Amino acid sequence: MSGRSNMSIELEKDSNVTMFREFLIERFPSFSAMDSFAIAVNESYAEEELLLSEGDIIAIIPPVSGG
Repeated sequence: MSGRSNMSIELEKDSNVTMFREFLIERFPSFSAMDSFAIAVNESYAEEELLLSEGDIIAIIPPVSGG
């Protein structure tokens, strides 16, 4: 989607996971084409209202299919 395996970004103070998700879709419109994607912060699935802190490691987890 972004063409990168990792990157550093700066968000506004008191940003949460929802704001990060909106940032991704704005900066990389191809994310809006996915039905859904999960976000993990510091190796744990994150709730949308979780506040992000400097130094957090954020992973974007694409939808999984299969059986």
